[in-house]
Amino acid sequence: MKFSIVTICLNAERYLQQQLDSVAAQRWDDLEQIVVDGGSSDGTLAIVEAAARNNPRLRLVSGPDRGISDAMNKGIALATGDVIAFLHADDLYPDPDVLTRVARAFRDHPGAEWVTGGISYIDQEGRPLRSYRPRRWSYRRLLRGNIIFHPSTFVAREALAAAGGFDTALRYVMDYDLWLRLGRRGAPCRIDTPLACFRLHPQSTSVRNADAAFREEFQVRLNHLQGKPVQRLLHGIYYALKFFPNRLSVAGRNG
Repeated sequence: MKFSIVTICLNAERYLQQQLDSVAAQRWDDLEQIVVDGGSSDGTLAIVEAAARNNPRLRLVSGPDRGISDAMNKGIALATGDVIAFLHADDLYPDPDVLTRVARAFRDHPGAEWVTGGISYIDQEGRPLRSYRPRRWSYRRLLRGNIIFHPSTFVAREALAAAGGFDTALRYVMDYDLWLRLGRRGAPCRIDTPLACFRLHPQSTSVRNADAAFREEFQVRLNHLQGKPVQRLLHGIYYALKFFPNRLSVAGRNG
């Protein structure tokens, strides 16, 4: 089994070396890492090029793209592995046996098309904050919100192709949209340990654009509930109860 780890980045020099090291340290030999750079102007390209000189499993492509989804789709198109994962430049794998555990899960569950696990949150300096086990699975629960941890998820190449990759019209929750399409095909196999570390820092897209991401997630959910008017209504009520009070609170603090 060969893994393809797709990393998209833009001006990611601060955390990228730690991430590259965590992939290179994996004890599973049959892997490649594809770095898709959006045209960085800092030291990102120099870091990747230096790492690639000592790591033939590391490949770099650089040039303009049309956003995160487009960049990840570029990585998918270049990938040659049986299983594809997406590890952003500021995240990392917590130990050298992550891919070994994932490969074992695919081997022990031959019908599984995707594998997901828990996650550890770390701060800007890489210090551990808290960890979460993979959430209890059901497609109904997934429709209520994203219960899948993006960097801890590994998808069979054929399933990813059948699901259609990432929607380039989405800016924030393209992963959630993909999980909903994969979830219709079948449940993920879950590994009850953290498979990735997600770094919390002010420059993170998910941190800077939390409100916009929430709105986009709601629209994605409605799109997947076409033909189910009662469920769409219930999700609209949930959105109103959760989002608008939060907006009023923010407005009050800023007023």
